[in-house]
Amino acid sequence: MARFWKTVKNITSYLVTNTRMLRGKFLHLMHCCFFLSFIFAFLVFAGAINLNEDEKAYIDPIQTYGYFGAAILYIFRLLTLLTIPQVLCNFAGLTLFNAFPGKIKLKGSPLLAPFICIRVVTRGDYPKLVTNNVTRNMNTCLDVGLENFIIEVVTDKAINLASHRSVREVVVPADYKTKTGALFKSRALQYCLEDNVNILGDSDWIVHLDEETLLTENSVRGILNFVFDGQYPFGQGLITYANEEVVNWLTTLADSFRVADDMGKLRFQFYTFHKPLFSWKGSYVVTKVSAEKAVSFDNGLDGSVAEDCFFAIKAYKEGYSFNFVEGEMWEKSPFTLWDFMQQRKRWIQGAVNIYMYIFGVMKSFPMYRFGPLKFVMCIAGALATIPFNIVIENLAVIWGVLGKKHKFYVVNKEVKTPVTV
Repeated sequence: MARFWKTVKNITSYLVTNTRMLRGKFLHLMHCCFFLSFIFAFLVFAGAINLNEDEKAYIDPIQTYGYFGAAILYIFRLLTLLTIPQVLCNFAGLTLFNAFPGKIKLKGSPLLAPFICIRVVTRGDYPKLVTNNVTRNMNTCLDVGLENFIIEVVTDKAINLASHRSVREVVVPADYKTKTGALFKSRALQYCLEDNVNILGDSDWIVHLDEETLLTENSVRGILNFVFDGQYPFGQGLITYANEEVVNWLTTLADSFRVADDMGKLRFQFYTFHKPLFSWKGSYVVTKVSAEKAVSFDNGLDGSVAEDCFFAIKAYKEGYSFNFVEGEMWEKSPFTLWDFMQQRKRWIQGAVNIYMYIFGVMKSFPMYRFGPLKFVMCIAGALATIPFNIVIENLAVIWGVLGKKHKFYVVNKEVKTPVTV
């Protein structure tokens, strides 16, 4: 009888898994059809495709605008070609790889996984947020069956986390200085690699998170598969921003583009070229200890402002390879427009770009959670944020060029729980 029920359980699990896979493939097919239809409709609307037999009137640009005016217009038209590499990679990433993969299947037992350090870097300004997320992330790891791990919180200010065998708090001394004078997050990350601080072996792995980043069971499975494979010393995965409570709808909808960006060019560059051709982010980063130590975060002042980009370029230059990590993690968009602009100042980035907002909403605000009406409203809201995003991104670039570069702004993403009196 026990064998019978075990067989039934295995068959049920097999059917559920395959149903999810088929559902994911169907959703991806629908997404591709909608994507291509959207591009076609956009080209018709923009006049690039003429469905009528009427010929358009020819305008001689030199006669109409003069030599100088025509030259300026042609220069502006040629400048639009600069975006082609990103557009093509986004298109390929969103169509060639399943955008709705569903539950990830483990390639091995979590008990046999190499040692994994989940490293969180913080200034220590929001101890309650860090403490809560450490607990949630630990529970997520345990739910997947992972035991050979530690959550390491690296902070400028002591948080005084509760003592636990799987938790380590590292306080960066105020007088600590790197050899090249690295600052901010680079300084903290480099401190962890010092011989008298580091407790990891060269064959161990590090998962880098921001203080507000939450693991999901799927992301832990994706990380485990990545380290089981062991072929690539660096990897990065998808982060979504519309999970649980949405604090600021404007910034969350604006961040929907980033979700599609991860699934587009970031995924394509890692799966196809295994290089950070368009750089990467600083969270949901998986690294092998030996490779991270060899590249190092001790890169001076210029390598401290956008330490993630600098690190990726340096690793690429030194010949290291990269890959995409399956599964998604959760974060929250900045709560205020000021935080949103500060974040863009620190980072700096047709038809495909507009669709990126739509796809970002599809991944962040699934219809089964929000309902058809709210889903359509979210898409409309995301498209409405495009002018806002353009203004913010351009102001951030100008501010980044003219302002102080060696300054690090920490965005507040601590959700305050309302107290009922």
